[in-house]
Amino acid sequence: MDSLNHYRALSPTKLWRVGSRRDKTIIFGGWFALVLASIALGLLSVIKSWSGIPLDFGGVTVYITVYPTLIICLFLTLTCGWRWGAIPAYLSTLSLALYSGMPWHWAIIFACANPLGFAILAVGYQAIPANKNLRDSNSLLFYIQLSFVASIFSSSGALIWCYTNHIDRTALLAIWQGWWLGAFLQSVFIVGPLLALLWPKIARWQQHHPAYLRLASGNVRRSVLRLLGAITIGVLVYGAATIQLASNQLDRALITSSSSMSAEVSNAIMILQQTTWVFFWVFAMIILFIAFFGYQLFTRWQRSTNELLSDLHSANESLECLAQTDGLTGLLNRRTMDERLSSEWLRASRMGSGGALVILDIDHFKNINDHYGHAAGDAVIRNIAQAIQAEARGMDIASRYGGEEFVIVLPQTDAEGALQFAERMRNRIATTAAYHETKELRATISLGVAIFSAQDTSFNAWLARADQALYRAKEAGRNRVVVAN
Repeated sequence: MDSLNHYRALSPTKLWRVGSRRDKTIIFGGWFALVLASIALGLLSVIKSWSGIPLDFGGVTVYITVYPTLIICLFLTLTCGWRWGAIPAYLSTLSLALYSGMPWHWAIIFACANPLGFAILAVGYQAIPANKNLRDSNSLLFYIQLSFVASIFSSSGALIWCYTNHIDRTALLAIWQGWWLGAFLQSVFIVGPLLALLWPKIARWQQHHPAYLRLASGNVRRSVLRLLGAITIGVLVYGAATIQLASNQLDRALITSSSSMSAEVSNAIMILQQTTWVFFWVFAMIILFIAFFGYQLFTRWQRSTNELLSDLHSANESLECLAQTDGLTGLLNRRTMDERLSSEWLRASRMGSGGALVILDIDHFKNINDHYGHAAGDAVIRNIAQAIQAEARGMDIASRYGGEEFVIVLPQTDAEGALQFAERMRNRIATTAAYHETKELRATISLGVAIFSAQDTSFNAWLARADQALYRAKEAGRNRVVVAN
C-alpha cells in the first residue's frame, strides 16, 4: 500500500517551524478564511431554516437538512486532518446555537456533534489505509460506509437542539432524520466528487512536503478496534433511535384516534411495536457478534502478516549478509571491502584521523592444495580467518580479498600499532595448526603494511603500497612483516 494512502495529517506546528513564508501565508490564511465562511454559512442555515426540509419521494416523506458548513469542514478533515476540520465545525455550530438562544452550557456540548462525526472518518482512515481518490469500488464503498456512520454520530446534536428549543418529541424524527440524512447526502454527493477530483493533486503536494505532515499512528490494531466500536455503536444507535422516534409518532396517533380504532387494530399495532423491538435486539446481538468476529479475523491476519514480514526481513538480512560476506570465512568479500576501504580512505582524508592497511598472504599455499587437497586448503583459510577475527578490534574491517589473500583495515592506527598487529598475526598463525580429518596442517603468512598517507590519490593507491610491501616480504623469504615506505 502506498504510504500516501495512510491518513497523514498536516501538522500546524511543523508547518509553522519549517514551512516557507508563502506556504504559511496561503495555508493559515486560507484556513482562517474558511473558518469565517463556515461560521457565516452556519448562521445562514438557521436564518433560512434549512433544517428538516420535507421532501416527497413516491409518497414517502423524508426530511433533509442543508448545512453547507459541513462540506467545508469535512473536506478539510479528509485532506488536512481532524483538527483542521473540527475547529471551524465547532465554532460554526457554537455560533448558530448561541444565535438561536441556546443556553451557553448546552451550546458548548451541542457544538461537539460534527467534530465527533469527523473523528469517525479520521479513525477509519487511520485504521484502514484506503485510497482517498474514490476512483475504485473498494475505496468508494469504504467512504460511503464511513460517511453513514459519521452522519449518525453528527446527528446526535439533534436531541439537544430539540430539548433546548422545546420541540415536541413526536416532531423529533423530522429533525433527527434531516440532520443525519442531509449530512450523509452532502458527504457522498458533494464532498465525495470533490475528493475524487482534487485528491491526486493534494497527494502530490503531500509527497513533496513530507516535513509538514504528522507521522501516521503506528498502533493499527487499536485504530481498527476503535473503528469497529464506532461503527457498531453508530448502527445500534441509528436502529434504536429510528424505532423509538417512530414509536413516539405511532403512540401519538393511537392516542388521537383511539375512539375510532378497533381494539384488534390497536392490539396489532402494539404487537408490531413489540416485535420490532425484539427484532432490534436480535439484530443488535448479530452486529456485536460480527464486530467481535471481524476483530478476531483482523488480529489473526495482522499476526500472520507480521510473521511473514518478520520472515521476509530476516531473509533480506540473510541475503544482504550473503552478498557482503565470503561464504568460506564469514569475512567481508572483495566487493564489499572495496566499498568500505573507499569510505575509510575518504574519512581519513577529510578528518586526518589516520589508519593502516594490512595485506597478508598464505606462504606456499599451492603446495598445501597439491599435497593435501582443496578441502585441507579451505581448513587453513578458515583457521587464518578465525585468527584475524580474534586479533581484530570491533572497529577494524577484515576481508578475504582473494583466494589466499586477506585485507584488514585498522582505522585510527599508527605505524607502531599496525606493526604490532601484524606481528601478532604472524606469530599466531606460525604457532597454531589447522586440522583436516586426521591431518595437522601448519602454515606461515607474509604481511605488507601501509600507513595512510595524504599522498595517496585514492584507496587503490593505498592498497597498492600495501601490496608492494607484501611482495617485498615474500621476496625477503616469507613469514615476515614489511612496512611500506
